[in-house]
Amino acid sequence: MSDSPSSSSSSSRRSSSPPKTPPNLHQNSIDPDSKWLVQKFGGTSVGKFPAKIAKEIVAKYIDSNKVALVCSARSGTTKALGTTNLLLRAASEALVRRPKLVSSSSFNSPDGNASPYSLGLFGQIKDMPQSPPETPTRSRSSSAEDRNGTPLTPLIIPQRGQSLPEFNSTVDLIRQEHFLAAKDFISDPDIRKELEEEVDKDCDWLRSFLFASQVINEVSARSKDSIIGLGEKLACKFMTAVLRDQGIDAEYVSLEDVVPDVDDDGSGNDILDQNFYDRVAQAVGERVKQCGRRVPVVTGFFGPIPGSLLNQVGRGYTDLLSALLSVGLEATELQIWKEVDGIFTADPRKVPTARLLPIISPDEAAELTYYGSEVVHPFTMEQAIRSKIPIRIKNVENPTGGGTVIFPDPEDTSEVSQVSKELNDNHNGVPEPISQSQLHAMARQAIQHQDNQGAHYPYKKFPTAVTIKDRIIVINVNSNRKSVSHGFLAGIFGTLDRFGVVVDLISTSEVHVSMAIEDALAQKLLDRLISELKKSGTVSVHKNMAILSLVGREMRHLVGIAGRMFTTLGNGNVNIEMISQGASEINISCVIEERDSVKALNLIHQSCLQLPATGRMGPWFF
Repeated sequence: MSDSPSSSSSSSRRSSSPPKTPPNLHQNSIDPDSKWLVQKFGGTSVGKFPAKIAKEIVAKYIDSNKVALVCSARSGTTKALGTTNLLLRAASEALVRRPKLVSSSSFNSPDGNASPYSLGLFGQIKDMPQSPPETPTRSRSSSAEDRNGTPLTPLIIPQRGQSLPEFNSTVDLIRQEHFLAAKDFISDPDIRKELEEEVDKDCDWLRSFLFASQVINEVSARSKDSIIGLGEKLACKFMTAVLRDQGIDAEYVSLEDVVPDVDDDGSGNDILDQNFYDRVAQAVGERVKQCGRRVPVVTGFFGPIPGSLLNQVGRGYTDLLSALLSVGLEATELQIWKEVDGIFTADPRKVPTARLLPIISPDEAAELTYYGSEVVHPFTMEQAIRSKIPIRIKNVENPTGGGTVIFPDPEDTSEVSQVSKELNDNHNGVPEPISQSQLHAMARQAIQHQDNQGAHYPYKKFPTAVTIKDRIIVINVNSNRKSVSHGFLAGIFGTLDRFGVVVDLISTSEVHVSMAIEDALAQKLLDRLISELKKSGTVSVHKNMAILSLVGREMRHLVGIAGRMFTTLGNGNVNIEMISQGASEINISCVIEERDSVKALNLIHQSCLQLPATGRMGPWFF
């Protein structure tokens, strides 16, 4: 059983000569000095705006850059019909055993009448048309249509004496969603037909893979990686077809067989250390460079790894791959395209006065991500930042906007020339990534706080952003012992470790521990956790709480900001359950009631982040 669809055909394509490029197709820049630019698109963008991505984003960058695309699995017409959700559902359904038919009374035709077939001595169906169990056959379905309006025929694998597997209809939905997307966004009938054939083959592979998993009654972690990875492959094939339909010479690139061996050093350890990720970056970079001037559309899934890709990295592995590809290509910039303009001083859906941050440090972005803002996963960010590659968050619906740059801290600004233009000047008209020298200059200019006339004014420090993380539980543990031993804290942390609980905030004293955790545990598991903690002391639980965090790299030297924050909340009648400050000293967090979260966000934003009357604030505004 192959772990991935069409693996043999993809290998043969790479070994043969590249296909001829049709005339008049738009290609990557011919300039030998042009730099690579990696653009990562999320599933919602691929699902809703594929034509816009091709016409208004990729087409405008490839004249001056070499562009590589990384795509997540596309979203569906509804959240439940998202490709990744459907693939996870299908993997679960593969473990559902199909009941066997044991009597002729239970074997009826679809109209409720007795079946014309009879059952043999051991429950097998007699007089059934011969069809080998391992050979897929097609049955009619009116849930989807091909490009001519003819009903599609999803594959099934009938087994004598058994009903159809539950995953069959789920695979039908995956197939239907991609066929409908092809019909909506691809006008060239030849390109659409070729894409439909690819979707058919991938769905055939998925059904066979799930059927084999059902036979052995197991979906291993590695098998689940292969199942989930199919979503990125389908999305990249779809985007490749859309780009070709829009006149852009694109090439689908699957990375499932480029991951280097983990144990080539002879250690025998399956630890994915930084050396492993460096080798992955080099391997994917070399593979993408083979595309020549064609625009590579790269899968976020980069093959099986020890311990499972989902378990080791999580569902954010597509972002990680885009960062590794940026490193391997020595890209000038990594762009992550979302449906928001960038990172704001607060959630603009909850705080009307929130402003877009033109530039932010990696530490601040990591804190905002951890405490509720969807920015970039810190580990993903680390891979690009350690190679001094800026990460820009941009909006698919506003391609000419400047977005937000997560910029590596400049090590030396003494040789950087002064730049007079504002940070996002280069994004008027045709957008172009800002060079690192320009970004260094902007960071220097921001730190120096020069006004338009070049005169300095007194240096002022401000926080960068405020964020909220909902669905939090606070657990308080008070020791029962009069003479507290060192085992009190050890017992609590040992219990948390056994239950696999991640603590977001913690506040401790000799006899008391307060912990804020995400409300993600099943009720039975939470009850067992509380029962174990009661062995260490008296336990109280507070649900429906939220973590409010004020983040800013300059806060470590800012006197009085904590007092202003808590005074503002007190004056607004917002009760504070617990307080914590990170060891990095770039965030101050507190736990409040979830019902007060929106009010607290607006209060803190107005008190601590509002622009002064001069229109200037903080190290990142100028």
